[in-house]
Amino acid sequence: MVDVSPGRLTPGPVSSGAASPRQVDAATTPLAEARGVGRTFTVGGQEVTALRETTLQVRPGDRIALLGPSGSGKSTLLHLLGGLDTPTTGTVSWPALGEANTLRPGKVAFVFQAQSLMPPLTALENVALPLLLTGATPKAATGEARRALDTLELLPLAEQLPEELSGGQAQRVAVARALVTRPRLILADEPTGQLDSVTAGHLMDVLLSALEPSSALVMATHDEAVARRLDTLWRMEGGGLLSRATKEGPS
Repeated sequence: MVDVSPGRLTPGPVSSGAASPRQVDAATTPLAEARGVGRTFTVGGQEVTALRETTLQVRPGDRIALLGPSGSGKSTLLHLLGGLDTPTTGTVSWPALGEANTLRPGKVAFVFQAQSLMPPLTALENVALPLLLTGATPKAATGEARRALDTLELLPLAEQLPEELSGGQAQRVAVARALVTRPRLILADEPTGQLDSVTAGHLMDVLLSALEPSSALVMATHDEAVARRLDTLWRMEGGGLLSRATKEGPS
């Protein structure tokens, strides 16, 4: 089993008496926790192991990269952390978020390699959609969507359809849609996988600057330059976590 030490290695100073126990608990309680999880699939009558016994905690403020080639288990682990799939062995829980059936919309957001925008909707309408699904009024949803697009430097493209956007622009709209509900946990599966290096760098710039300080990001990628933009880098291979490094060095 691979065990992951929680969160950032060097937490900031806490003023004496400034935070109540409840506030401290809220800041350190894991948003998602996988314990000894494994996932197998049956393909053509053969059992295929996508993820081996793996343990990972994701806490508020974490910025975690899962780096590895195709088939290393990155996407499978993301899907388990987001409640899109259930493990064959082990458990996944969300101590700070609730049960799997209450995770979304609003608490957990996904960004995929294919931007998956709704073709008939404008960029603005695509970003407003998650808010409308949570019961926001059209006026409130539109206002929040405009703010999200502005944060991602996309407001001039608000009325454009997905087919009128470049690949990088469409992916940034997808990021805006993911962030518009101010989710606690963002799971990004190869969000730069179809972008050139310059566009990928720009996407990472705007994504990292748009994150709430108390939210957490877990990103699967095969691009080491992208992975090193995050605070913690886990290498994956053969369905398991191999080694952990932070900006302070290997651990």
